[in-house]
Amino acid sequence: MDVSDIQQVAVLGAGSMGHGITQVAAMAGYEVTMRDIEQDLVDEGYENIEWSLEKLAEKDRLEEPVETVMARVDTAVDLETAVEDADLVIEAAPENMDLKKDIFGDLDEFAPEETVLASNTSSLSITEMASATSRPEQVVGMHFFNPPVKMDLVEVIYGDETSDETAECAYEFVEAIDKTPIYVRKDVRGFVVNTVLLPFLIESAWMVSEGEATIEEADAAMVHQRGYPMGPFELTDMTGIDVNYHVLAEAGTPIPPALAEPYEAGNYGRKTGKGFYDYEEGEGVSYEAGDGEGFDTLRVEARMINEAARLVGDGVATPDAIDTGMRLGTGFPEGPCRRADKIGLDAVLETLRDLHEATGEARYEPADYLVERVEAGNTGEDAGEGFYEYGEADEREYRDLNATLTDEGLLEIELDRPERLNALSQDLMDEIQHVLETADLDAVRAVVFEGTGDRAFCAGADITGFADMNPADVEVTPVFQTLSSFPRPTLAKIDGFCLGGGLELALACDLRVATEGSEFGFPEITLGLIPGGGGTQRAIRMLSDARAKELVFRGERIDAETAEEWGLINRAVTDDEFDDTVEAFVDDLVSGPPIALRKAKQVMNAGRDQDLSAGLELESQAFGLLLSTDDMMEGASAFMEDRDPEFEGH
Repeated sequence: MDVSDIQQVAVLGAGSMGHGITQVAAMAGYEVTMRDIEQDLVDEGYENIEWSLEKLAEKDRLEEPVETVMARVDTAVDLETAVEDADLVIEAAPENMDLKKDIFGDLDEFAPEETVLASNTSSLSITEMASATSRPEQVVGMHFFNPPVKMDLVEVIYGDETSDETAECAYEFVEAIDKTPIYVRKDVRGFVVNTVLLPFLIESAWMVSEGEATIEEADAAMVHQRGYPMGPFELTDMTGIDVNYHVLAEAGTPIPPALAEPYEAGNYGRKTGKGFYDYEEGEGVSYEAGDGEGFDTLRVEARMINEAARLVGDGVATPDAIDTGMRLGTGFPEGPCRRADKIGLDAVLETLRDLHEATGEARYEPADYLVERVEAGNTGEDAGEGFYEYGEADEREYRDLNATLTDEGLLEIELDRPERLNALSQDLMDEIQHVLETADLDAVRAVVFEGTGDRAFCAGADITGFADMNPADVEVTPVFQTLSSFPRPTLAKIDGFCLGGGLELALACDLRVATEGSEFGFPEITLGLIPGGGGTQRAIRMLSDARAKELVFRGERIDAETAEEWGLINRAVTDDEFDDTVEAFVDDLVSGPPIALRKAKQVMNAGRDQDLSAGLELESQAFGLLLSTDDMMEGASAFMEDRDPEFEGH
């Protein structure tokens, strides 16, 4: 089965995962039959899809009318009817192995011979499910994350007998429904994301159990020192203490007393009103930024990194797949492999060995792959290789952006952190700066910036990325200065949020074109900060004093039409006009005279901060220089000959 052969999809289950997967597939253009065991359950799932689509339509995030998408959704209670024409079946029943094996046994009987049979399980063995069929090579895991409509990640899991053809078909289907797949090439408990995430939760619980830290200290340290979106105990309260308890119990893993005590008391977290924090009578999550001083964050991160190393060494997943999974599946600011290369694999190994020697606990035993990396001298970024290879400067591999140079000389830079609304991390800013500093100026005629995803150009600076930095060491202006002074015209192609650092990035460009649904603002003041990448200075020079101060002082957003009216952007256009408008701007930039455009940018940027006479002198000097260029002669000849000029930058 090839992905191009998939036309009809069946989803078994109409609960939160089932109806979410159904909606995603229908939005991508597939005909979908959603099935559950009772009509009431099916009807409720159908209504939930309709409600969700209407909400997306209200926010202008649905490309088709609600009715058009809903017309692709059929429902059924009878299993045979639901799957008789299906090219792909995705089982989304409760996490019970006996139940799932019964379903797969029925699918083996009722589904067409070539159908791909997938399970949305988050932890159960794909191999065991496949054993209930006579075609285990066609059974694959497709672990969506909750809620499927919002979460981009899908783990594609091999069972012991899953064929490459089946896994590749599932992988390409995930891409076709606009989600991000990662391969899990062996059927291990917890797959990738849950395997790496569990030590984040459990190691912290052991530290509290052993009296080495309090709950608040652990949460505060991991959030405010290391930049994680939630602390381990805060996250466990959200996902359910009972869920994590059962995962450990089923795996035969020792359970920390700090986790066992609330479980045994029936306090499972937010859903019961009380867990590690009290959400009914207390104030809920109560840690503050300064509470984490002295907490050993490396002990927790070393455990996660060790699990990642074990997965890599056992051939379960690549470092890039693990990091992508953790970023998209958990919202971590960066993956454990990338973070390990920054920390130094030798420091991680030393921490694990010290803990293993002191306690004898098996969970600290270093993974063979980690030991091999360190013994080979591949300890991370500083060594030039760790989990990843770090080549020469001009061979740098970008992870947070995509850079492409077209034949016409357009350097397209795409911010690629959709899970964080393309927020500017220190890594992303370093990569932008590197792209610009190493660009071949003989080949580049213009630069365009845009964001991935359908919600944001760039929603600001990723504060979590700076969490462990000394304030005196935070330098966010160099990238904006490099961009502002780049000797080629630059354009920001803005669709969605353009806030904070994202707006500063756009203002550092020469030109800005936006969709009417885009939003602009400097929300920093609400955090007790001010724009730190030149935003105050560029805004005050571009806008009237009153407008610039309103934008900075109030911290409120303005729409694209207001931004155009104020002079913050060049154009605010409809979605239908957007690409054509940008293309018209770009055509003029890449076909224009490179030397004249460069000089015009230099003179205008420098002259803006001079008095008029000094600015006129700069202009005169540039004009005189341009009179002697081949481009000027070509422009004059083309004018006289009534043809388009062909400028070569000489």
